[in-house]
Amino acid sequence: FKFRRNWSNQDSLKNSQGIRLVKHGLNKMEFKEEQTKLKYFVLLNAAKEGEKKLSKSQLKKLAKKSKKPKKEKPKWNLPGTKKKKKAPPKVQEIFVNKTPKGEKKDMTTEMANAYDPPAVESAWDAWWEESGFYSTDVEKAKSAPPEEKFVMVIPPPNVTGALHIGHALTCSVEDALARWHRMQGHSVMWLPGTDHAGIATQAVVEKKLWRDEKKTRHDLGREKFLDRVWEWKNEKGNTILNQLRRLGASVDHSRSVFTLDEIRSQAVTHAFVTMFEMGIIYRKTRLVNWSHALNTAISDIEVDNEELKGKTWKTVKGHDPKKKYEFGTLTSFAYKIADEQGKATDEEIIVATTRLETMLGDTGVAIHPDDPRYKHLHGKFVVHPFNNRKIPIVLDSELVKMDFGSGAVKITPAHDPNDYACGERNNLEFISILNDDGTINKHGGKFEGLMRYDARVAVEECLKELNLYRDKVDNAMTIPICSRSGDIIEPRLKPQWWVDTNDMAAKAIESVDSGELKIIPEFHKSTWRRWLTDPHQWCISRQLWWGHRIPAYKVKLDNQETEEEVWVVGHTEEEARENASKKINVDKSSIMLEQDEDVLDTWFSSGLFPMSVFGWPKPNDDLDAFFPGSLLETGHDILFFWVARMVMMSQTLTGKLPFSTVYLHAIVRDRYGRKMSKSLGNIIDPISVIEGVTLQQLHDTLKNGNLPEKEVKKAIAGQKVDYPDGIPQCGADALRFGLLANITQGQDINLDINNVAANRRFCNKLWQVTRFCLGICGKDLEPIPDFLEKLKETSTAFPLATRDRWILSELAALVKSCDNGFRNYTFADVTYALSQFWTTKLCDVYVEAIKPIVYKKDPTTEDKAAIEMARNTLLICLDYGLKLMHPIMPFVTEELWQRLPGKSKESPKSIMIAPYPMPKDVEGLYSEDAVLAYTLATEVSQKMRSLKADYNVTGKEVKFFLAVDDARRGVIEECKSDMNVLGGGLVNVLNSNEEPPKGCSMSIVDGHLNVHILLKGAIDAAAHIKKAEKSYAAAEKLLASTTKKLNTPRFVENAPEAVLKETKAKAVDLQAKLEKLKEQVEEFKSLL
Repeated sequence: FKFRRNWSNQDSLKNSQGIRLVKHGLNKMEFKEEQTKLKYFVLLNAAKEGEKKLSKSQLKKLAKKSKKPKKEKPKWNLPGTKKKKKAPPKVQEIFVNKTPKGEKKDMTTEMANAYDPPAVESAWDAWWEESGFYSTDVEKAKSAPPEEKFVMVIPPPNVTGALHIGHALTCSVEDALARWHRMQGHSVMWLPGTDHAGIATQAVVEKKLWRDEKKTRHDLGREKFLDRVWEWKNEKGNTILNQLRRLGASVDHSRSVFTLDEIRSQAVTHAFVTMFEMGIIYRKTRLVNWSHALNTAISDIEVDNEELKGKTWKTVKGHDPKKKYEFGTLTSFAYKIADEQGKATDEEIIVATTRLETMLGDTGVAIHPDDPRYKHLHGKFVVHPFNNRKIPIVLDSELVKMDFGSGAVKITPAHDPNDYACGERNNLEFISILNDDGTINKHGGKFEGLMRYDARVAVEECLKELNLYRDKVDNAMTIPICSRSGDIIEPRLKPQWWVDTNDMAAKAIESVDSGELKIIPEFHKSTWRRWLTDPHQWCISRQLWWGHRIPAYKVKLDNQETEEEVWVVGHTEEEARENASKKINVDKSSIMLEQDEDVLDTWFSSGLFPMSVFGWPKPNDDLDAFFPGSLLETGHDILFFWVARMVMMSQTLTGKLPFSTVYLHAIVRDRYGRKMSKSLGNIIDPISVIEGVTLQQLHDTLKNGNLPEKEVKKAIAGQKVDYPDGIPQCGADALRFGLLANITQGQDINLDINNVAANRRFCNKLWQVTRFCLGICGKDLEPIPDFLEKLKETSTAFPLATRDRWILSELAALVKSCDNGFRNYTFADVTYALSQFWTTKLCDVYVEAIKPIVYKKDPTTEDKAAIEMARNTLLICLDYGLKLMHPIMPFVTEELWQRLPGKSKESPKSIMIAPYPMPKDVEGLYSEDAVLAYTLATEVSQKMRSLKADYNVTGKEVKFFLAVDDARRGVIEECKSDMNVLGGGLVNVLNSNEEPPKGCSMSIVDGHLNVHILLKGAIDAAAHIKKAEKSYAAAEKLLASTTKKLNTPRFVENAPEAVLKETKAKAVDLQAKLEKLKEQVEEFKSLL
């Protein structure tokens, strides 16, 4: 075995969860030996770390175990030994799709022996799309009432790359809902699109440009660089749409949009101009999140917060990679109080900061007005040590806490949100000390030109030289990190375009409070209200080239700047010139316009998505038919950044909500609960799960990406742990089912990709039961006309057996469960109900129960009637069951449903447009008597199998005797033949007061029903007695040893708490085992 962490690392040894072993060809004995060594080292190191020490006897015992000689491995293939012939390996045939694109797959071919995802999932998507099943009639939708229409837009994924598992969850949820509504005959519009992703896309292309040509975007110029981005988008942009097809997404591909296409761009320009004219969009110099690496402002969602517990040394993007800088400390220094002439006195006031370099931009020192220590300093000034600037001492009860630190706070309004607010309250000067690239500007005096964290070090040294440095202590803090570049974000003052969200947010809150807009799950309402109660002003300027260029123009007169900066907007430059002419009352001919170089925040165009996709703002049939939408489905992490902005912009620009319901799904994390991250190597392409992928292929994907080499190595190490054998081929249906099965409202999903493979086996269950049905029914079976309808009218319409009525009742219950689950967005309930029905009820019970009937040779007239009922019942179960499953597993259900016999020319062409079973369709089908009866029969059968297993009894001739109350004797008699099959024995029902024969063992079903198995003659009692007595002796000896240990004070006092608890539990278990073995010995003796 190879240990993933060093043996000598005591911390890792102490952490049992952190130790992993990887098998490297060792035999079983070697494995146990290494396990013992590991336990020895863990316990020994735990003792060294100050925990309760192990007794000498414990240590000796462990040492003795670790020294046990290894048993020699059997030596095979020596001279004279017979070599066993190996079976030739099965050759897996690679499936080749021979169906022409858009044509229906040939269902007359022989059904394969087993489920094969590539074969099953081929051709269907193209046929569905070609058949027009993904699109909807606009005129029909216009006239349809809201309850018969379902409109949803896909959250547009970034065009920068490929979908990941989180996107696959979104797709699975939305497609399940779209198919469910479509099967109900509703007009369904599910519209796809991709987002231009301003920062991400520009960053990718810039990296590629530098990697391939060693050029920057500035080397090319704006227009040529944008041409390169469009080339890249056109080359890579179809990846996502192809992934959607592989996942089975039934989106209307003919309507696919891109947020930077012409129609969407016109909508963005119109929205900006309209909101500017309404006074909602304005220009102002305010604080923004500035990324020096990207040289742009970024949104809050693009900022990750890194928690530091104390002093931490870090490398910083843009700085010398060989240097590390100190974070997580609070540095105190003194400001000298100024006299009336503004010169420094000996009196001082101490302030503290976690960002020492910002003191270069300090313009105030705040104290609490009620602080008695500083009453005499009201109205005074301090002197800046590096430029002798007078800094006012201001009174601020909002910012300052008298009992925190010195009670005095340095104020840098241009570089901190709290200081900014304080600066505005107290009319302080705003001094920005940084250039766009992160260097200190002219306001930094002698520190000008230094990178910001080099300046931090230099400022500290200078303060020490001036004897103004006072102290430094560890300080827990949060560092804002740019998620795009890894750079540390700096709050900076920038003239930008802003959206005043106050009134918009108030309307959005009211729409939820009134119930006009529903948010599911409901607990997210509090988040909605919390975010929008204090929404902050929305900065929509981005210092990029890729995106919607802001339709705002700076006005110049005859190439001269105006006295005050004047900005105008317009749908076109000509319209903007006319607006400028009116605004400053100057002839158009003397006006020069300079368009803003910046582009709009990507979330601005995304906020218009529900209406821009249908051609807003121009009136048209699509808008009339599909806007507002029905549902917005997305992850809860972008409730404010996207959902709230769509609501605010739609209400402002159209007076309507963009949708009536918001469903927020959980966030997908890896099996350890970690966020999906490229650097961790846990971001998985859904296609890798669908098709299967080797470990090397996972590594290659990382190497061909944009991660730095250091991050690639880290990610590869993570992949080796999580996917040592790669990812097995699962198929899209299995992946979708696995994702939906993990959705529990209110919790994130810790998804183990390896567990998805189990759902492939579930698909094979569906496959095999359908093969069985075709085998017993044949392709030409003519089902009984109106079989289900007649049963709903009267349960005695046909001579159904109890098992038939039971499985149809379970089917009726399944229909209601699925309907309830879809209506309430409880997808895990739907998948659970479906898996329980198909696996534990239909396949494991009903199919097994009817096999002796349908396979019976020379059936009687009564048998033939039972066979006909079984065939029709099974066919109904498969037809309804596949339809119920279809929204979740579209491919395998279509493949199997197409093969079911009994279809007519009037039957739907596809399962995806077949009627979805609804509660009204099975009304009257549920029989409580049949459910109670057959549930009892299955419980008895389970007890029969358990008794056989307990005593290792094989064969189907084992006799069972059932003691049952009179009220249920008839039910048991009726189901006796089925219990024989399901329980694997011969059931005899005892009369009242009749005792079972001697030599039986009993198992209790309930207080009035016992199952007895006749062991006499079925087992070798003497051998069982010998075995039980041997086990008894061993357990007795071990119990004595354990009891002695627990009675030893030295052990009790020195053993670790966990070891002591385990030893006590062991003693209790051994005592129970002895009593059980004693009972067994007596029981076996009675059989002699």
